[in-house]
Amino acid sequence: MKSSVKLVRAFLTYVVLILAALILLFPLFFALSVALQGDTITPHLLPNMANLDVSIFVRVLIQQPDLIRWIINSFVVSSLVTVGVLITSSLAAYAFATLDFWGKSIFFIIALGTLMIPFEATIVPNFLLISRLGWNDSYQALVAPFLASGFGIFLLRQYFLTIPRELYEAARLDGCGRTRYLWSFLVPLSTPALATLGLYTFLATWNQFYWPLLVTDTTEWRTTQVGITIFHSSEVQILNMQMAATLIILIPTLIPLVLGQRQLVRGLTAGILK
Repeated sequence: MKSSVKLVRAFLTYVVLILAALILLFPLFFALSVALQGDTITPHLLPNMANLDVSIFVRVLIQQPDLIRWIINSFVVSSLVTVGVLITSSLAAYAFATLDFWGKSIFFIIALGTLMIPFEATIVPNFLLISRLGWNDSYQALVAPFLASGFGIFLLRQYFLTIPRELYEAARLDGCGRTRYLWSFLVPLSTPALATLGLYTFLATWNQFYWPLLVTDTTEWRTTQVGITIFHSSEVQILNMQMAATLIILIPTLIPLVLGQRQLVRGLTAGILK
């Protein structure tokens, strides 16, 4: 009796999960369906399988050659920001979790306080600074304001606190320096948290819109979100071309999300309890 109840419960669980997955993936499937239907202003739910317009993706790249440059810009900016956030967050979290110094709690509260400051409150000072430095239309303008993250410091600090203090003391007794302890012990042991922070930072940077729109003036320096918005406004009636361009831009974000989903879940839950 108990085995049959467990079997029914497992079956219902899988049914619910499959339905939830279908609901979440429906916009992606519908976008692909519209892209393959050819030129139309009244798309159907499913395309004609005998007449799929696969060449639409090539035509998008021909009509908007800057699309590749936008993807490269977003990839470079997102990668640089991710590396910068991982380095600065690791160093700050290491200090807050391991070292003892004056004002430690105060500085940590200040770091957490940055999470409550909306981006709209800092966008004008950041823009004025970038303009005065002459960094408009450059990677510096797109990367520099985001090289530190209060969320990253908090996440890594909480994870570092789960690592036994005895490991640090033993390493110090064996002559291990603080910097070596960080890069040889803490960083390898904190792979789930680092992967989570890196994936979150990469996707958040990739999806930025207002800041790249503000600091870039020429088409070649646009990122994907700004560029695709301009492309959509110029191709209002050509739905299949809009969807094809959107799918091309989605692919670079789906790959790291699919590959890193397990690390994402582990990293977000590992530091809950000390």
